[in-house]
Amino acid sequence: MEFFKTPNIDFLSKRRVFFVLSSLLILSSLILLFVKGPTYGIDFTGGTLLHIHTDKDITTSTLRGALAKVNLAKSEIQEISLKEHIIKYSEDIDPDSVVNFLNKSLNLNIKVERAEKVGPRIGKELRLKAIYAVLIGMVLMLIYIAIRFNLSFGIASILALFHDVIITLGVFILLSKEITTSIIAAFLTIVGYSINDSIVISDRIRENLKKRQGKFIDIANRSINETLSRTIITAGTTLLVLIVLLFLGGPLLFDFALTLIIGIAVGTYSSIFIVAALVVEYEEIRSKKLRKK
Repeated sequence: MEFFKTPNIDFLSKRRVFFVLSSLLILSSLILLFVKGPTYGIDFTGGTLLHIHTDKDITTSTLRGALAKVNLAKSEIQEISLKEHIIKYSEDIDPDSVVNFLNKSLNLNIKVERAEKVGPRIGKELRLKAIYAVLIGMVLMLIYIAIRFNLSFGIASILALFHDVIITLGVFILLSKEITTSIIAAFLTIVGYSINDSIVISDRIRENLKKRQGKFIDIANRSINETLSRTIITAGTTLLVLIVLLFLGGPLLFDFALTLIIGIAVGTYSSIFIVAALVVEYEEIRSKKLRKK
């Protein structure tokens, strides 16, 4: 199936416009990262997570009012339904005593689905490991592409990956969403997805370089056009599934689906407008230097 029959779009002649657009998005994301900073979830800050089911309907405000009586007024309460809530707090209070208190004060019968306690030290270790996981993933991608193609494609793909991850993180900080272990998993998925698109376009450029004569920019442009249908259809079908997950997956999957939607949209943009454009820019600078010699 082809979304575009015979596309002939000149993506690369306007590449510097897209460089400026991407630079502004990256700069805005870095400002948000260093000025506002990410909001880490309980996995990274330490504290207690209590997932409860109640036998009666209970609102978030009623639950918060009861928790205030045991010095947990600042707890984060996530309402999954009127009978299911997730309570997160950083105070050193035993979750069993919290459940017993809620049972008595609200006249409820509470069933505990999950009770997890994460220490601040473990939280800090997890945060470092999450950063290492993303960085190691990007370095391994660089090595793989440099071996399979060449170093210029490898560096362009890794710069595009950095672009995708930092812009997605910027949007996440702007929306004041929590960074949790499931969000880190979503970021690693974005890394894998984005590099796949970049490899498809890079592979087509390599094939066309063997078959055709001409300027590198023309061959790269033709290669992007030839893979355009595949790129749009793959991204479109993936986004459709994620949009369904966003609206029907419930609060627990909402942030995960949102992260993937932002990351895949940004990754599709970078694979079309940024990766080959960076290689073209490098090839033109290299050609000018060779002509001067």
